[in-house]
Amino acid sequence: MNTHKPTLVLGGTGKTGRRVVERLTARGLPVRIGSRSGAPPFDWEERSTWAPALEGAGAVYISYYPDIAIPGAFEKVRACAQVALEKGVRRQVLLTGRGEEEAQLAEQAVQETGADWTIVRCAWFMQNFSEDFMLESILDGKLALPADDQLDPFVDADDIADVAVAALTDDRHTGELYELTSPRLMTFADAVGEIASATGRDIGYVPVAIDEYAAAAAEQVPADFVEFLTYLFRDVLGNNAYVTDGVQRALGREPRDFSAYARETAASGVWNSSAVNRVRR
Repeated sequence: MNTHKPTLVLGGTGKTGRRVVERLTARGLPVRIGSRSGAPPFDWEERSTWAPALEGAGAVYISYYPDIAIPGAFEKVRACAQVALEKGVRRQVLLTGRGEEEAQLAEQAVQETGADWTIVRCAWFMQNFSEDFMLESILDGKLALPADDQLDPFVDADDIADVAVAALTDDRHTGELYELTSPRLMTFADAVGEIASATGRDIGYVPVAIDEYAAAAAEQVPADFVEFLTYLFRDVLGNNAYVTDGVQRALGREPRDFSAYARETAASGVWNSSAVNRVRR
């Protein structure tokens, strides 16, 4: 890898992208954040921004916003990967999800470009409980989701970032598909129970009908995001109830367990009930 060329991190301010940027920077490697506020800016909805952001880059981390499972995402990912190749950016690491048709189409699209690709296919993020749409409910003390006994091996965003950085900086990961999970299967109720234990707070979990969930979510988030969430809970959750060795294969170590994530996040104070007003302001 040419360490004098920057790595373009698309979604560089998001859950995984931010962590990728931090790790590359800590190693003294040049980084370019691919976002609408970046310099130069990158916007998935404005193709004219893609080439300038990719110009002179040595590698690219492709994280599609708002989510790669959204219809039409794979066409944009394929087009972006092709622009990257035209700009001489052969090293391409793609973040995708498990069991999502659009995500698998995106994987195939990048593979077919002829790039030096690595696929990082992930389970549900643990950080959805602390950095995303479930945080406010955790702070309120009750999380209601359209999920009952479905199992998922939630994966830590720090593990994802570690694998992505390895793939961006080491040729040995070229052509590899790493499916990342934690070491065990859990329900959402299990996860909330571990968060409650780690925080010492009374936090409940309530399974609800998907229509009821969609109606409540529509009051808080855009309609297209509601549609995406209901798709994940209705069609994806529970279909990937198995753990993998992706983290072990990529990094030579075991993935982080949810209990470790819960303890560390609880210690940060982000789940303290006193944080509710800070989050809502």
